[in-house]
Amino acid sequence: MNAPESLSSDQARKLVLHSQQLPSPPRKGTALSATQTALEQLGYIQIDTISVVDRAHHHTLWNRNPRYQNSHIDQLLADKSAFEYWSHAAAYLPMRDFRYSLPRKQAIKSGEQSHWFSRDEKLMGFVSDRIQAEGPLMAKDFEHSGQKTGEWQSKPAKKALENLFMQGDLMISRRQNFHKVYDLTERVLPEGIDATVPTEKEHARFMIRRFMEANGLAQAQDFSYLIKGVKPAILGSLEEMSENGELIRIQVGELKYFALPESLVLLNKPLARSKLKILSPFDNLLIQRQRMRDLFAFDYQIECYVTASKRKFGYFSLPILWDGRFVARMDCKAERKTKTLQIRSLHLESSLRNIDGFRLALSATLEDFMQFNACEKLDFDESRIFQGHETLPQKG
Repeated sequence: MNAPESLSSDQARKLVLHSQQLPSPPRKGTALSATQTALEQLGYIQIDTISVVDRAHHHTLWNRNPRYQNSHIDQLLADKSAFEYWSHAAAYLPMRDFRYSLPRKQAIKSGEQSHWFSRDEKLMGFVSDRIQAEGPLMAKDFEHSGQKTGEWQSKPAKKALENLFMQGDLMISRRQNFHKVYDLTERVLPEGIDATVPTEKEHARFMIRRFMEANGLAQAQDFSYLIKGVKPAILGSLEEMSENGELIRIQVGELKYFALPESLVLLNKPLARSKLKILSPFDNLLIQRQRMRDLFAFDYQIECYVTASKRKFGYFSLPILWDGRFVARMDCKAERKTKTLQIRSLHLESSLRNIDGFRLALSATLEDFMQFNACEKLDFDESRIFQGHETLPQKG
């Protein structure tokens, strides 16, 4: 077996950022095709309901495609170029990868894997029959005059819809005011789609290659993050792919990683370090926190789920990427009624040295970020800037 190649920490970060398309590369074609390309490169986009600023799926795609419009996701669903299902969380996925969602669906349908909602087979049959007869329906189309019960205090019909969705009988044809519209899978899928179930080995190899293409470097545990029942097959495929040269082993400091040999060409490509990116807490780059600690020395936690008295950086603190590193966290809110972007605090990392350069880069990006969030005014003053526990001196 070949000895591991070695990359510096800076080279490793460069490879990861290019693979994640941060900053975003220039793209030809329409704005919609650029969004589809970004989705296919990343492999999935996490859906989240929090709307302190624009929702995570829009935010993540906007950071890869400056021409992104919120209507693009709806259009990709309508064009049958994307679909909703589960990655490590609720997500939009490229339709080209549909068949690789089938192993999870089969496991849930057979009872091999459990879903968080209890099953009512009779009600599931009733719900399915109504959609078969009437066409696409939402949860609110099923009357329920009693109390909400059980898991997450959901209506029984909603649980039935979600069980049918997770086991593959239903798909989401579109969203209406962010509410799911369910339809029979055969009516949502495009003609000619490959719907054959991959073998365990095919599925493992797919997960490895997709993660590697999107992330540049990976450790064995990264591939099965929050996904049940796939670890043994992935470990076997990793060994095989390493032996036959499909993957190479990379040493970064004390840590060992896998990489695709063809990805190393990205190290020859300049990184647009002057471009600053304000990221969603659910951005694909950030979602595995230990990776961020290992590769970027960035210890991040979203604090909207933390008791207010224990928050250090704010309810919805957004990581800021600049010069190839995470340099700050910005807690902000888009006030829709007044069209104001309110920055409650800006915490600079202690490693940030070029503060003047950062200020200029942030100022330029904030204009775009305000436009993305449909804001016309900015509420921010420098007394809200912190480095460590010290307030930075105000200018002017």
